[in-house]
Amino acid sequence: MPRTSPDSASVGMFLALLENPLLRFVIRFLSSDRSKSGKNYLEIALDDYAGHQRSPHSPASRVTSWIVGLTIDLGCNAFGLNRNQARKALRVPYFKKGLVNILDGISKYGVTRPQRLAAPFLVVWNYTNACNLKCKHCYQSAEKPTPDELSTEERLEIIDQLDKASVASIAFSGGEPLMRKDFFEVAEYAAGKGMYISVATNGTLLTKRMVERLKEAGVGYVEVSLDGARRETHESFRGVNGCFDKTLRGIRNSVEAGSNTCIATTATKHNLYEIPDIVELGKNLGAKRIIVFNFIPTGRGKTLVNLDLSPTQREQLLKYLYNEVVNSEIEVLCTAPQYSRVCLQQSLITKRDVLSPTHFAATDIHGRAKSLTDFLGGCGAGTLYCAIQPNGLVTPCVFMPIVVGDLRKESFQDVWLHSKVMNDLRDREKLKGRCGRCSYKYVCGGCRARAYAYYHDYLTPDPGCIRELEEPSMPIYART
Repeated sequence: MPRTSPDSASVGMFLALLENPLLRFVIRFLSSDRSKSGKNYLEIALDDYAGHQRSPHSPASRVTSWIVGLTIDLGCNAFGLNRNQARKALRVPYFKKGLVNILDGISKYGVTRPQRLAAPFLVVWNYTNACNLKCKHCYQSAEKPTPDELSTEERLEIIDQLDKASVASIAFSGGEPLMRKDFFEVAEYAAGKGMYISVATNGTLLTKRMVERLKEAGVGYVEVSLDGARRETHESFRGVNGCFDKTLRGIRNSVEAGSNTCIATTATKHNLYEIPDIVELGKNLGAKRIIVFNFIPTGRGKTLVNLDLSPTQREQLLKYLYNEVVNSEIEVLCTAPQYSRVCLQQSLITKRDVLSPTHFAATDIHGRAKSLTDFLGGCGAGTLYCAIQPNGLVTPCVFMPIVVGDLRKESFQDVWLHSKVMNDLRDREKLKGRCGRCSYKYVCGGCRARAYAYYHDYLTPDPGCIRELEEPSMPIYART
């Protein structure tokens, strides 16, 4: 992919610096050794850079802190980022954990595309298989808790492991995570470790008291599933009469409590033409963000393959979502990896540098910072995040039912670092067919879960991409 920055030489020089064996050795040493405070020395160096804490250090520690600080300064200069904003961001625990992962990954593996990380930024934890709805497209086939679900003690021990690995964020999902009694104990414990905590819920249980309990437990983000702007559309997919009104009430309660509230919808032919109405409804309800999920035919969704979007429909949906990001006051994201490619292409047309390198964010990325999309972009399965099942099994993605580890028998860090499947997913050179030849494979790479669902091979092309067709797309939102 051609660089868009006029000063790519400065980016190249900084990346060459990160490849320096001595610098990599220093960072690897700092991230592997821990002080009496329990922090590793890389975390202490980042605290020093941020001005977050000033504790007495040995001469050697002061030198290493200076090296780390200088490296961050040079990185800010190379990518055109503001150093003062970097210092401020590093005072936020989960941001610091994320940077620890990046630097530790570079120290171990060098600079790679996508960047290999020492631990995921995000772990999505399917907390229970219990659910009070019967969604047709449920990837988990959730209904009742299974007998082998983790005990509370096992869950707390896993939190300790994630903290030790410097995982920045946990998203509790399900099933319906709020149905398990120990949710608040475990969520509060994780938040106390400095991780960013979010919960994905169907919203029907979000009473005013429930929302307050979430805030008290340190949950910073509430994602509520809504599959239609109309009662009939939503309830026909969710399988329970009356759930539409309860979900809307839950969204309102969350917004009114000041929680960072997102509406999530899964795009299918069933609700495609209502997505603009869902976006408008989200604005009216006061949601901060809309996230449109790629449909993956797995779990109960295996029976709904006929409702999957065509590549043409998906492409036009992504262009519509980009226009919403540019022109409206609400953030609009999509889990389809092609969204990052569409945003990049549309930015060249609109001259608005609104990019979505991952489905975690869509924001203005100017100048040299666009280069970061090569290192953090595209499908995040096994690269930026992974999933934990209710019984402690680890999968690369909630939509990819490939077991790569068992936390009752193995440590999380061992699974993350040594799983063959996840190491395959980190190597875009292994992609097959059109995805392997695509010039956007580092910013996109196709959805690996869709490839697995359709072809039982996570390295095959994503059948939902317009580039598989190599033909012009047609508008889908023209109304008669």
